[in-house]
Amino acid sequence: MMLEARRFHVYIMASRPWGTLYIGVTGDLLRCVFEHRNGLIDGFTKAHGVRTLVWFEEWGTAGLAIHREKRLKKWTRSWKINLIRTDNPDWIDLAASWYPAMPTTAQIDSWLAEIAAAPEIGSPGSPHNAGTRAMTDD
Repeated sequence: MMLEARRFHVYIMASRPWGTLYIGVTGDLLRCVFEHRNGLIDGFTKAHGVRTLVWFEEWGTAGLAIHREKRLKKWTRSWKINLIRTDNPDWIDLAASWYPAMPTTAQIDSWLAEIAAAPEIGSPGSPHNAGTRAMTDD
């Protein structure tokens, strides 16, 4: 059995186009972006509303990714913006399609009402009770 090589990512998130930028490194980009987008990480990104993934690159080792992150953090703001605009000139959210849409409050209320109105499994009139009979120790 061959193990899949671990991947590491350096990424830039923004509050809006030309807005506040955050540079990070992670071994789990999907989880990390989800946490930033939903304000689950206390600190800079939550305080400044940094929720949009605008740039990322993959590295084969943690050491190389950390080195790249440290170098990018030393760049001037204009260099960072040029890096983003080279691959993503419109500052689109690169993770926009990564996660399913959250249900609305109305959808959740509707589902809960349907569940509450449904007969219990095994109760008389339940479709799950049709054709069953009591088991005995005979």
